[in-house]
Amino acid sequence: MAEYNREKDRVTIEKTFEELLRFVDGMDDGVRRAAREGLDEESLAVFDLLKKSDLSAKEIERIKSVAVGLLQTLKAEKLRTQHWRDKEATRDAVRLAIRDFLWDDATGLPVNRYTEDDVKARAEDVYAHVFHVYPALPSPYYGYQAVG
Repeated sequence: MAEYNREKDRVTIEKTFEELLRFVDGMDDGVRRAAREGLDEESLAVFDLLKKSDLSAKEIERIKSVAVGLLQTLKAEKLRTQHWRDKEATRDAVRLAIRDFLWDDATGLPVNRYTEDDVKARAEDVYAHVFHVYPALPSPYYGYQAVG
């Protein structure tokens, strides 16, 4: 009986390990990259829209913080409105919230590295992304709601 139980436990452990390996292999590059960057998939998408080339390590960390903070703010406020994409006023409120967040000295992009045109362009890019992937909360495009 003990031998049978040991064999059963060994098979269970091996099966669990194989499932874990399949899960890791199944992770797409975006998930792996997000983990390397210390972000979730949602924040990584916004980070990619905001970043510029040739930023310092400190500036990259600031952009990561901006991406996370912007998503948190939008999810806590503007994106909670039911069918926010259906009304011009709510769409404009989301667009304005993004632009204001990115332009703000305390929360936004580093002013010494981003021109007014840079901020406007990135705000529009982020808005287009948010419009597409957040028809409702949580986003149907992400498997979990990591930033809340």
